[in-house]
Amino acid sequence: MSEHTSRHRDRDHQQQQGHHGHHHSHGHHHRLANYNRAFVIGLSLNLGFVLTEAVFGVLAHSVSLLADAGHNLSDVLGLALAWGASLLAQRKPSRRYTYGWRRSSVLAAFFNAIFLLVVTGGIAWEAIARLVRSAPLPEVAGSTMIGVAALGIVINGATAALFLAGRKHDLNIRAAFLHMVADAIVSLGVVLAGLAILLTQWFWLDPAFSLVVSAIIITSTWQLLKEAFSLSMDAVPTQINEQAVWTYLTERVGVTQVHDLHIWGMSTTETALTAHLVMPQGHPGDAFLAQMAQELHDFFGIEHTTLQIETVNSCQACALEPEHRV
Repeated sequence: MSEHTSRHRDRDHQQQQGHHGHHHSHGHHHRLANYNRAFVIGLSLNLGFVLTEAVFGVLAHSVSLLADAGHNLSDVLGLALAWGASLLAQRKPSRRYTYGWRRSSVLAAFFNAIFLLVVTGGIAWEAIARLVRSAPLPEVAGSTMIGVAALGIVINGATAALFLAGRKHDLNIRAAFLHMVADAIVSLGVVLAGLAILLTQWFWLDPAFSLVVSAIIITSTWQLLKEAFSLSMDAVPTQINEQAVWTYLTERVGVTQVHDLHIWGMSTTETALTAHLVMPQGHPGDAFLAQMAQELHDFFGIEHTTLQIETVNSCQACALEPEHRV
């Protein structure tokens, strides 16, 4: 069959669907930022710092430095995971993966949060073990702790700054940002522990500060884990008010009912919406639907909109609708 004939066949099939099926409107607004440079710089700086911190941690007998080195190593892996997901999310859709690999950014954020919690738990476990053991704690070189950890604050703070702008719009980038901020906090705790040890010679302060820092990191990471899990379960993204979206749709001229409204995250940056609009007076025209898609993007940040127009209510899943839609 020639290409010309195939095009005519597809056009005729679409026209038949337009007369005998439902009307659909699609809106697309893509926004994918490129953070390759930030990831390269962040990975390079942190790999070098992990080696430096591990060496001086052994020489200074400091569990805080060694714990921080382990934490930094986890962040190197976390950055690599986030970078890989960022690259995968930019891949074009295929016949098998019709949305592309956008969801990989959600999975990366989820596993990054779990990874960070596991590593922080390991730090806390080692700190508790040092505090409860009967053997005397080893002498810790406070000055070495301060110098190395201060360098860590600079490196981790600079790396976090690279992801500062994107943290509000991309959960995957926020995960990378939180990793770096957590490292900077850990390094600050090590500095404070080193100063206290120099002044008091209380070596138990080293593991004690590690516990305090671990609690701070776990608290900040827990919200990231919950949000990433929710997105992986196709929950409505936290920045979108689902009730407000439903109200907006029901108040459009000619719309008598809205059903099968679904809002979910296609990735950590893109939100999709599908809905059936009951309009007894008939299809309002493509310009009307295009305007709705644009306003859904401008008002609610929804990137991908699919609207189906019905002249009569054909809702077959009303039992599954939230109360405000019935």
